[in-house]
Amino acid sequence: MHFLDQAKIFIRSGAGGPGAVSFRREKYVEYGGPDGGNGGKGGDIVFEAVAGLNTLIDFRYTQHFKAQRGLGGAGKNRTGAGGEDLVIKVPVGTQVLDDDRETVLLDLVEAGQREVLLRGGDGGRGNLSYKTSTNRAPRQCGPGWPGQEMYVWLRLKLLADAGLVGLPNAGKSTFINQITNTKAKVGAYAFTTTRPQLGVVSHRDREFVLADIPGLIEGAADGAGIGDRFLGHIERCRVLIHLIDIHGETDPVEAMQIVEGELEAYGAGLDEKPRLVALNKIDLVDRELIQAFRAELLEAGADEVFPISGATGKGIDALLDAVLDYLPAATATERPDGEVEDEDDRRPWSPLD
Repeated sequence: MHFLDQAKIFIRSGAGGPGAVSFRREKYVEYGGPDGGNGGKGGDIVFEAVAGLNTLIDFRYTQHFKAQRGLGGAGKNRTGAGGEDLVIKVPVGTQVLDDDRETVLLDLVEAGQREVLLRGGDGGRGNLSYKTSTNRAPRQCGPGWPGQEMYVWLRLKLLADAGLVGLPNAGKSTFINQITNTKAKVGAYAFTTTRPQLGVVSHRDREFVLADIPGLIEGAADGAGIGDRFLGHIERCRVLIHLIDIHGETDPVEAMQIVEGELEAYGAGLDEKPRLVALNKIDLVDRELIQAFRAELLEAGADEVFPISGATGKGIDALLDAVLDYLPAATATERPDGEVEDEDDRRPWSPLD
């Protein structure tokens, strides 16, 4: 399935049906009168977040969404049928933005969440509702209110508990393959990862979602390389894991500063998130070099440095232990009906869970 995280669509709610002009014609009723019913309400445009989707590719092929209009009223004071609501199903984590691509109209972060964006037009009044003491036989009716329409942008921000960042070839794909069942592409060249990858980590009887995004290079905030368009997928993460290649061409301290600079340039609070620095590929160097680079990173501002090897798995347990300290008592993966922040808020165990 192709990955698409942005799409522009046109939406229109249904117009209300017109009211009816009608008069009673019954054999044994001495005095007739108006009995035209009201028109039906138009359908709403509803967005629903559903589990199991992680791309907006469907909206590349279907870009216009129009709800049904209401039916007209009829005689005998019969109200027209309302138009059916149009439910647009999107992945969990989707934002609906105005055409300016900045104003957030909806933010769908929970499975099953439904939000009405455009309300259908009300039906027009039938001539019965115009009857007064001085106007006993009105012959006017309402045409029905028009629906609303607009262009909106859909932007998907994947929901993950932890995110992987780093320069290209830092070993992020190998790392996520080591600790999850993800089959990310691995290669000895830059930008092996061209789209975000998600994987579920199982560690010490806990489960959480880890997101891997394409590597960042200096100037990514200005569009260099793949740019910073995928950074939005780690905005919701609680902690970031910064992988640094200890055997790469770029000095580890410089590599840390480049990525931190790009996170700060992007904004959205990414530079304020907790970051765990991991020195990767320690299986390729000796112990003395590991200790020297670790000391340099700590002196450069890293809170803690974890020497690891994504290929052999060495040191990964200690890193994942540190990740667990930033997670809630129960993640959305462990509790599908919603995260639990504190241990005291956990529900009693039930065999039905």
